[in-house]
Amino acid sequence: MAENLSFAKDKIRILLLEGIHSSALDWFHRMGYANVESLNEALDEQALIEKMRGVHMVGIRSRTQLTRAILEQADKLMAVGCFCIGTNQVDLEETAKMGVPVFNAPHSNTRSVAEMVLGLVIVLYRDLFKKSVAAHRGEWLKSAKDCHEVRGKTLGIVGYGHIGSQVSILAEALGMRVLYYDIQAKLPLGNAQACPNLEFLLQNSDVVTLHVPQTPETHRMMDEQRLAQMKVGSFLINASRGTVVDIDALAAHLHSGHIRGAAIDVFPKEPAHNEEAFLSPLRGMEQVILSPHIGGSTVEAQANIGTEVAQKLVAYSDRGTTDGAVNFPQLQLSEHANAHRILHIHANVPGVLQAINKIMADLEINIVGQHLQTNRSIGYVVLDIEKQTTDETLERLRQVNGTIRCRILY
Repeated sequence: MAENLSFAKDKIRILLLEGIHSSALDWFHRMGYANVESLNEALDEQALIEKMRGVHMVGIRSRTQLTRAILEQADKLMAVGCFCIGTNQVDLEETAKMGVPVFNAPHSNTRSVAEMVLGLVIVLYRDLFKKSVAAHRGEWLKSAKDCHEVRGKTLGIVGYGHIGSQVSILAEALGMRVLYYDIQAKLPLGNAQACPNLEFLLQNSDVVTLHVPQTPETHRMMDEQRLAQMKVGSFLINASRGTVVDIDALAAHLHSGHIRGAAIDVFPKEPAHNEEAFLSPLRGMEQVILSPHIGGSTVEAQANIGTEVAQKLVAYSDRGTTDGAVNFPQLQLSEHANAHRILHIHANVPGVLQAINKIMADLEINIVGQHLQTNRSIGYVVLDIEKQTTDETLERLRQVNGTIRCRILY
């Protein structure tokens, strides 16, 4: 029914920021969306406010901050795509109030992160970083001292989700014993063993790797008390969120020798661009591997992310599908042949569906398909009707109490 779309695809403006992979652009073009602007950099607040005016869909990565001030000026915005795992750079409450679904790619770079974590485990145990730095200085540190195989060591995984479980499989393949802890009950893969609590995992792991989301509960989860619970001479790896580890406390434990080494890929405060200086109390410590938030930054992962998020944005624009939205009721929809589709987004208050159906009955419009899904604050109704939608129908639907936005899809 593409020819019956209420808003031509070539009029839908799409803005992609931060050098999103060309696979996204390819998918938009393939699906008939030609009005796409792609920029390699993030924009500051004022520049982004100007750029967002008239834009219908925006794609960002982790540097761009979609704050309330910016969103309030986005006069045409209908969907946001986060071409990464996290969505904390977007004001999800404000986008929900606006009736704007936010999509991300929670799984496309899981393998990339898992592979890097296993590489870091090996590098830490072989003391490769210090030896490499020394070799660059002209020093030859050929010695087996403090170098160990990972086989037989115990890896503790905090957060046994999509990434943590893949780390588990790869670690077992290397001959490691795997312990894991998650706030939700998770079935183990392979021979991994669930821990009754986080303290047990920390006390019994030779290497601890963190794979948790950024939430109030995980903020500085690895603080002075938790770091003190780790085994003497153990390693810590964080490729999850920068706020999870108290960096100052970690530095103190590294200086004391209680924690033998660490590999940190994410930080509480990260440079906004490559030209900005990176500041951290961990700088200069040869037992610490520092990397610039690149756990998921592989060509394969970025290509997969580009396609995945672009597909979700197109599915919403073409069919109203919100499957995978992080701030929105989720509906997976197919096109309804020989029907017209209306999207009604509203506050989740009683009586909305009844009011919508009364309008349809009053106007003698037959509903051939109806979908409703709600979350805590938002209700989302998709109507497939036989009659061509008139201005009167749309106006009456927009007058329903609690309506956030209502539009004809096709």
